[in-house]
Amino acid sequence: MVGAGIFALPSRFGAATGVFGALIAWLIAGIGMLMLAFVFQFLAQRKPDLDAGVFAYAREGFGDYPGFLSAIGYWAGSCIGNVSYWILISSTLGLFFPVFGEGNTAVAIAMSSVFLWGYHFLILRGVKEAAAINNIVTIAKILPIIIFIILVVIAFNSDVFSVNFWGTTDVSFSTIFPQVRATMLITVFVFLGIEGASVYSRYAQDPKDVGKATVLGFVGVLCLMVMITVFSYGVMPREQLAGLQNPSMASVLEAVVGRWGAIFVSIGLLISVLGAYLAWSLLAAEVLFSAAKSGTMPKFLTTENANGVPSAALWMTNITVQVFLILTFFTRYAFDLALDLTSSMNLIPYFLVAAYALQFTRRGETYENEPRERRRALIIAVVATIYTAFLLFAGGLKFVLLSALIYAPGTVLYLIARREQGLRVFTPMNWVLFAIATVAAVAAAYGIVTGLIEI
Repeated sequence: MVGAGIFALPSRFGAATGVFGALIAWLIAGIGMLMLAFVFQFLAQRKPDLDAGVFAYAREGFGDYPGFLSAIGYWAGSCIGNVSYWILISSTLGLFFPVFGEGNTAVAIAMSSVFLWGYHFLILRGVKEAAAINNIVTIAKILPIIIFIILVVIAFNSDVFSVNFWGTTDVSFSTIFPQVRATMLITVFVFLGIEGASVYSRYAQDPKDVGKATVLGFVGVLCLMVMITVFSYGVMPREQLAGLQNPSMASVLEAVVGRWGAIFVSIGLLISVLGAYLAWSLLAAEVLFSAAKSGTMPKFLTTENANGVPSAALWMTNITVQVFLILTFFTRYAFDLALDLTSSMNLIPYFLVAAYALQFTRRGETYENEPRERRRALIIAVVATIYTAFLLFAGGLKFVLLSALIYAPGTVLYLIARREQGLRVFTPMNWVLFAIATVAAVAAAYGIVTGLIEI
C-alpha cells in the first residue's frame, strides 16, 4: 500500500477540499476500507480453498465471466498503477532536472522503459530473490515518511490550519459533499494492496495469518496517510498545496526546512516506489497466472520458467505496462489520469468481493453454529458493499467508460480460455454484461476522439 499515492496526498487533497472535508473523506474511506479488510479477513478464514485472491470470490459468487472481468480489471489496474510509479519517479527527477518534466516527456519515458525491462529480467531470475529485495526496501522507505510527519508537526501553524479548515468561504453540506466526493479515487488508490495478502494466500502456512496481515497493514497505513494529509494543511495555504508538482510531500517539507527537505523526501519516494513497483509486478503476474490455472484465462499464461516464475504472465504484464507508458506521452495530466484510472479499474473487483461476502453471509455457509459471528460478518459485508457501490458513483462516469476500453476488448482472452476448454462462451446474462461493456467502450472511444472525454 505504501507506494506512490502517499507522496501525492497533500496536493490531491489540497486541490479537492479543506481540513473538514479531508477528515470526512478519511472517515468514510477508513470505515469502508476497514470493512473491506474485514471481508478479506473472514473470507480467507472461511473459504481457504479460494486462494487466488480477488477474482476467485467474484467467480465463485457470480459465475465465470464476472470472475474474468474481476481478474482482468484488477490486473489492468495493477498495470496502470505500475505506469503511475514510473511517472512519479520521473516527475520527482523533474524537480531537479527539467528534461524529465512531470514524468511523461520523451526522455522520461525512455528512462522508465529501461528500468521497466531491468526489473522484468530481475524478476525472471526468481520470485524469492525479488521478494527479499522488497523486504529491505519496505523498511528503508518508512523512515523518510516518519521524519516528514515529525518535522511537519513541529512546524505546524494553527493560523494556517484554521484558514484551511473549511476549504471554502461557503460553508454548507452542498459544498462539502462535492469536495469529499472528489477525494474518493485518491483514497482508493492509496489503499490498493489491501488485498495483497489474499492474492498470495496460497503461500500461507496458516490461513488466519492472511486476515491478520490485511487488518494490521490497513491500520498502520491509514494512520500514516491521515497524518500526512491533515498536518500538511498547517504548513501552507490550500491554494498553494493544490498547485504543487508531485511528489507534493517533497515541496511541503521544502517549505518547512529548505531545499534539503525536498531532496530527502524525493530519495524516500524513489526507494518506496521502486520497491512498490517490484511488489506490484509480482502481484500483477500472480493474478494472471492464478486466473489461468483456474481456467479463467488462456492456458499459455500458466507457463513458468526454470526459476518457478510465471514468465508468460510477467511478459504480458510488462508489455502492457510499456504500451500504457508510451501512451502517457499523449496525455495532459499523466500522473493524475493514471492514478484515477488505476482506482476505477479496481472498483468493480472490490464491489464483487463485497457483494460475494454479502451473498456468503446471507446463506450462512460455515456459520451454522455461530449465529452471533454470522450477524457480525453480515453487517461488515453490508457496509463494504454499500461503500464500494458508493465508490463507483463517486468515481464518475468518465472513468467507468474509460475502464470499459479495457474490459470489452480484453474479453478476447476469456473467449480463448472458453474455447480451449470446449465450454459455452456466454450465458444470456453474460451476453448482456458483454453488450454493456462494448457500448461503454464505444462511447469512451467516441468521447476521446471528439474531446468530450479529456485525458
